[in-house]
Amino acid sequence: MAEDKFPGWHGTTILAVRRGGQVVVAGDGQVSLGQTVIKGTARKVRRLTPGGKDIVAGFAGSTADAFTLLERLEKKLEASPGQLARACVELAKDWRMDKYLRNLEAMLIVTDGRDLFVITGAGDVLEPEHDIAAIGSGGNFALAAARGLMETDLTAEEIARKAMAIAADICVYTNGNLTVETISKA
Repeated sequence: MAEDKFPGWHGTTILAVRRGGQVVVAGDGQVSLGQTVIKGTARKVRRLTPGGKDIVAGFAGSTADAFTLLERLEKKLEASPGQLARACVELAKDWRMDKYLRNLEAMLIVTDGRDLFVITGAGDVLEPEHDIAAIGSGGNFALAAARGLMETDLTAEEIARKAMAIAADICVYTNGNLTVETISKA
């Protein structure tokens, strides 16, 4: 985020782990303004149900911007039921091309339990390697921890919770107040 444009909003860690026919998306609850914690119980992981089909999404960045993107994603999913990849690509194209949308400051992780994507304002729709995706200021910490934990017999939820705890211990913009959503392979 450009420092001249935004008042120092930082932080969030969103992690998705796919294992054993499930995807778990976990997000911390901290919202910071500069060096001050404004809220510790924000819900940055949401369950969407466009057309009756469950989708789990987590967001990092501006909350209002993320909600705008989630609403757009729901419309894309309603237009292309059951086609998460197509809806994500259509959202990324709009986000990149539209004069209003291209100024939005957020990133998304979305899953239907089968597919898992990271969507960015640069027009990227990324399918992560190693069945793990992470975004936000503590994302790299959570990603590294989860990759190491994938070599254990832990469940997807156990990996997500442990990795998020490690990220919260390292990143000052991440707390241990988690929202966790699990979705099974469709």
